[in-house]
Amino acid sequence: MIQRKIVTSISAAALLGSLGMPVAFAQSDDLDLLEEVVTIGSRTKPRSVTESPVPVDVISARDLAQTGSSDMLDMLKGSVPSFNVHDQPISDAASMIRPVNMRGLSSDSTLILFNGKRRHRASVIAFQGGGLNDGAQGPDISVIPSIALKQVEILRDGAAAQYGSDAIAGVMNFVLKDDAEGGALEVKTGQFYEGDGQTTTIAGNYGMAMTDSGFLNLSFQMKDADATSRSVQRPDAQALIDAGNTAVAVPAQIWGSPIIENDMTLFANFGIDLKDGTEIYAFGNYSNREVDGGFYYRNPNGRGGVYTYTNDNGTPGDEDDDFSARLIADMTDDMSGNCPNTLIPGDPADDAIFNALNPDVCFGFKQIIPGGYTPRFVGNITDTSFTAGRRGEFSSGFLEDWNFDLSGSVGRNESEFGLNNTINPSFGPDTKRNFDTGAYIQLEKTINFDLQKQMGDTSVAMGTEYREESFQIVAGEGMSWQVGPLAEQGFNIGSHGFAGFSIDSAGTSERSNYALYLDVENQTTDDLMLGGALRYENFNTFGDTINYKVVFNWQLSDNIAWRGSHSTGFRAPTLGQASVVNTQTSIVGGQLTQAQTLPAPKLGEAELQPEESVNFATGLVMNFGGLDVTVDAYFIEVTDRIALTDNATPTTAQRAAMAAAGVPNPELIGQINYFANDFDTETTGLDVVATYGAELFGGGTDFSLAYNWTTTEVVGGDTSCGGSFVGNKGEICKAVRLERGLPEHRASFTMSQKWENVSAFVRTNYYGEYVGVHADWFGEQVGTAFTVDLEATYHATQEFSFTAGASNLFDQEAAKIDGSIVGEDDSVLGGIYYETSPYGIGGGFYYLKASYEF
Repeated sequence: MIQRKIVTSISAAALLGSLGMPVAFAQSDDLDLLEEVVTIGSRTKPRSVTESPVPVDVISARDLAQTGSSDMLDMLKGSVPSFNVHDQPISDAASMIRPVNMRGLSSDSTLILFNGKRRHRASVIAFQGGGLNDGAQGPDISVIPSIALKQVEILRDGAAAQYGSDAIAGVMNFVLKDDAEGGALEVKTGQFYEGDGQTTTIAGNYGMAMTDSGFLNLSFQMKDADATSRSVQRPDAQALIDAGNTAVAVPAQIWGSPIIENDMTLFANFGIDLKDGTEIYAFGNYSNREVDGGFYYRNPNGRGGVYTYTNDNGTPGDEDDDFSARLIADMTDDMSGNCPNTLIPGDPADDAIFNALNPDVCFGFKQIIPGGYTPRFVGNITDTSFTAGRRGEFSSGFLEDWNFDLSGSVGRNESEFGLNNTINPSFGPDTKRNFDTGAYIQLEKTINFDLQKQMGDTSVAMGTEYREESFQIVAGEGMSWQVGPLAEQGFNIGSHGFAGFSIDSAGTSERSNYALYLDVENQTTDDLMLGGALRYENFNTFGDTINYKVVFNWQLSDNIAWRGSHSTGFRAPTLGQASVVNTQTSIVGGQLTQAQTLPAPKLGEAELQPEESVNFATGLVMNFGGLDVTVDAYFIEVTDRIALTDNATPTTAQRAAMAAAGVPNPELIGQINYFANDFDTETTGLDVVATYGAELFGGGTDFSLAYNWTTTEVVGGDTSCGGSFVGNKGEICKAVRLERGLPEHRASFTMSQKWENVSAFVRTNYYGEYVGVHADWFGEQVGTAFTVDLEATYHATQEFSFTAGASNLFDQEAAKIDGSIVGEDDSVLGGIYYETSPYGIGGGFYYLKASYEF
């Protein structure tokens, strides 16, 4: 069962625990329970649940592990209804580090903490982030193994005035285990009902004492996962096979999860008390994994810049006929080969003309790749971090009796990219097939100094934070981006599908900022608590910002409390968004199109500015015997949201700006996009959480209900469809993805049961209506769905236990793509389901686990 408790919160930048103040926990004879006090975001003493001004979910590591997945993203998705994450079957780098959503906002609108300290963001930018996350650059949560965690604390309230940038939707704090003895070892394996996606995970944890007053807690996880495929043969590929083309792969294009290999993660957490009453602490991680995912199929009879000519408007073929013309290179030095451009209606006579060409004089890619090709997007992700500090209480001087916490952190995330089974068309027959396309590196360094003192009924906290960050682009190998000799004859440049980063694109962007904050809470009366926070932050790029937050908690009776908050906030543009250069393949009007992303100033456009937000929240906390209920409503207004613009042909002014900025070959760039402060949104929602414990069926029984309603409306900017989404299918726009890409209603109901040697749980998940999208091109309104998760554990001895379970027990299918859409005219598909399904497209998954605790 998911034990959800409410958390006191009003702070600035660290946990109470990080200030050395006591945190109370209790353990039931039947279940691991948290007392109704926890510490995320508060510098005052722990409070009871009815005194909390804002809601937070607290999920134990044991509860997180009650799922078939070993991916932290999927664990959280099953535990927190306002948390969403999609599969990313064909999504460039988003397949490697999947972006998430909390309260309907993008992944970089939720701040991630580790032991109360800011976590560095990932280097991957989700250029194809499923609409909701297009262009987002959030932290990589998937590196976190559940076996390393004591609990996860999720603050469901705007908190930028407390923690700084990125906390518009809320805060997630991952608390590492700090046991000084004992440990665990577990092995888990499972696969989908379809027989694919087999996943094997080996994880362990060990705690040891450091002298008589400290600990060192170590964790590891190793994982491998096979690919999945939920695909049918594309109609255009099948037509080639029917016409006798034996070189076409079956299926030509795969929609499914990528291959994950050599996924290894190490975590360490350390602390020791010193003789002067203070404590030194440190924690960190090293993680590495290899990812291999699918991409779009390149049809040999219809791929502009490789096999065919392309008109100025981007459509293949000549404007005066219905067919494309094969792009055939003249390989002679003096261009005297008189190589013909033959039509492609599939006419055998036409094929005969092509096959009769002298390959030493005339070249076409159908000579070496007659069945077309499907690139494989590969990557190696390395994530490292280290934090160290000292905390305690000053015993003398002008700061006597003040709690302090001084810490420094460094975090680094590197994504090395590659593209296999592709070509650089401009090099013709001399092209490589596999490319090292370069890397992104995100590096962040942070120093914090926090102070707190309790003065009677008033808590005063203050502090400062200094942060440096950099985003580096590492150039790929030469042929992944160089201009080959056939470029002037119309052949595309760079590794096709994801062009490598050129030496002109390589470089490092840097930024620094500092912050000052003040936080005050006062127990005004026995029944009323008031609090406020003020934070000043200054960036050396775009300037400064001041944000505030006020909260209250009013105990109306012994059983009911009313709470509320109001805050302002901001999200600074990431360095990646401000400086990235990238070439990716997307779909425009049903056609595969390569577009280059450039920094806005290199296109003559405005520099990025921070997003700004206003949050309002209010709720009730109720207790009736063994039943605890919280109801919280919220409103979040975000202005100047940062997003990728739609692909477009560069204007004359933009080409001139590119040339002036040193962008190579601007005249050959057919489509561009860039990050801009593009639109405004208003998000309204409601959270309901209820828990109840009882003695039933001869054992301990716990029930948990969680419900979330969230709706987002685009109220300004350039994302309008020119009218609402009409009908059940058709081409969609960004506003539809933002407003209706996630279910407005989500709920889960969990029943957990424990006997002497057996424990079990069953969870029912509800997903409301949403707009399912396929290939970032079209979608339709799809209906509600239920899934069921079930798990049972047999405790053979005090040390050994064996678990069997299933996620999506009854194999609830994702919404199928409307068959009337998938026809020969829409041959860029090959998928069965809308990949934006909130519960995934894989179907049912069963698993077995063996655990040893000592």
